[in-house]
Amino acid sequence: MRVHTYERIFLWLGAAMLAAFLATLGYTTVAMGIHLPGPAGTIDPAAVLHTPPFNAPGVRQTGPNAYEVDMVGFAWGFLPAEVRVPHGADITFVATSMDVIHGFDIEGTRINMMLIPGRISRNTYRFEAPGEHLLICHEYCGVGHQTMHAKVIVQ
Repeated sequence: MRVHTYERIFLWLGAAMLAAFLATLGYTTVAMGIHLPGPAGTIDPAAVLHTPPFNAPGVRQTGPNAYEVDMVGFAWGFLPAEVRVPHGADITFVATSMDVIHGFDIEGTRINMMLIPGRISRNTYRFEAPGEHLLICHEYCGVGHQTMHAKVIVQ
């Protein structure tokens, strides 16, 4: 009899935890608007460097206290390799890859994107304090993967 009691407790506890996790997932999705980002557009991977905005990668102001950083990932680097942005501004990173799948991770932030050839990725972040952040590729992309990095300098 005692074994059946423990089994019932375990099953009820498991069901309660599953219900709590599903409720949390539903709340964050509906009430807080947290969801996985979708592609921000498509692009011909062979013509990335000839297609705006990637034909002139870098930082450009899009409004008061708002900037867009256009970047291209390629084996084994980022273009541009160094980006300077002001702190306290809304910075939208728009990036793509022109060859294979790359990662786009700015250390110390929540910016973490996949750069897929033919897809444009977009993510917005506000750097609250000046500093220097390493931008790395977190997706293995070949023999030079460990050398693929850039810098984001917040002024």
